[in-house]
Amino acid sequence: MLAGLISYALLAALATALLVAAVTDLRRREIDNWLNAAIALAAPLYWLAVGLDWVAVLFQLGLALLTFAIACALFAMRQMGGGDVKLLSALALWFVPHSFLQVIVIMGLTGGAASVAMAVFNMKRKPAEGLRNGLSTFAATLWVMGACTLAYPAVTGRPLIDADALFAALAVLPKGWPLALIGALMLALFLAGMSHIFRRQRGAIPIPYGVAISAASLCVLAQDVVSAPLSGLLQG
Repeated sequence: MLAGLISYALLAALATALLVAAVTDLRRREIDNWLNAAIALAAPLYWLAVGLDWVAVLFQLGLALLTFAIACALFAMRQMGGGDVKLLSALALWFVPHSFLQVIVIMGLTGGAASVAMAVFNMKRKPAEGLRNGLSTFAATLWVMGACTLAYPAVTGRPLIDADALFAALAVLPKGWPLALIGALMLALFLAGMSHIFRRQRGAIPIPYGVAISAASLCVLAQDVVSAPLSGLLQG
């Protein structure tokens, strides 16, 4: 029971740290080193509380090293900030591979949606390009809606639509070449809109990926990581 209490307290502290990271990244576009260090250094306490053996500990360390290497490559390509690299690597110490993959998926979807939405507001708009500007907004809306649609199953663990509803929706769609024509037209409009967005950028956009990382981690914590110590605590 004591171990359950300690593990639950550590997860509550992690959730608090994630909220702090999201707020600071949103306000200052940076995540403090002391906060990332605290998250990393608290992970061994969580391992002890949940009773990880040395094989599992080595696995978590390997996952963190792999995450750090990949994130550093993204940092070198200017696709991720230094604070984001440290935060994501520190979080890899806390989540088992399946849950961490879920964090990555949710982070990528929400971060990508935020990037496109911010890019629309960062455009240089010319009066003569009203139609193209409208098309870019349409494309960005499709992108954000698609990201949210894909994120729903990852966040909730439930399918977006059941099999019966899917077959019912497919039954009312046009068949053959009309469907292909509609799909090709939508794709062409989408690509034209996205192309216009990136051609008309005023400059680099400081994407607060720390917010996406924190939000994704909190979703996974709420879904399954917290439930394990809680169930053990209630049973104890």
